Amino acid sequence: MKYMLTLIGEESGWQDSSPEEMEQIMSTWGEFEAELRESGAMIAGEALQPSPTATTVRIGEDGERVITDGPFAETKEQVGGFYLLECGDLDEALGWARKIPLRDGAVEVRAVFDTSEWLPKTPAQ
Repeated sequence: MKYMLTLIGEESGWQDSSPEEMEQIMSTWGEFEAELRESGAMIAGEALQPSPTATTVRIGEDGERVITDGPFAETKEQVGGFYLLECGDLDEALGWARKIPLRDGAVEVRAVFDTSEWLPKTPAQ
């Protein structure tokens, strides 16, 4: 089963880190990702640019799409990245979530909804 691990936290603080601190922090992340890749569970994962660089498409009551600069919600915490994993069950996904080297914040773990039974089949399927 596929699980999305969404990394949520405050964006501030990184700019205050010294080059040595950043090297140590990124080394920890590199070790985690190497373990994840070696396990075969990792499908994808990326860090995201800061939330002020986001563009949001909102859908109005009339169905009109309105494009605005910035993130969808105004909050102290923002989505900073994600991992998409293939895990045997929720316990395995939670095990990986516990290993993510966040300094603070949260990791939301959610199963991916399988829509394959409702989507039209293509020749490649």
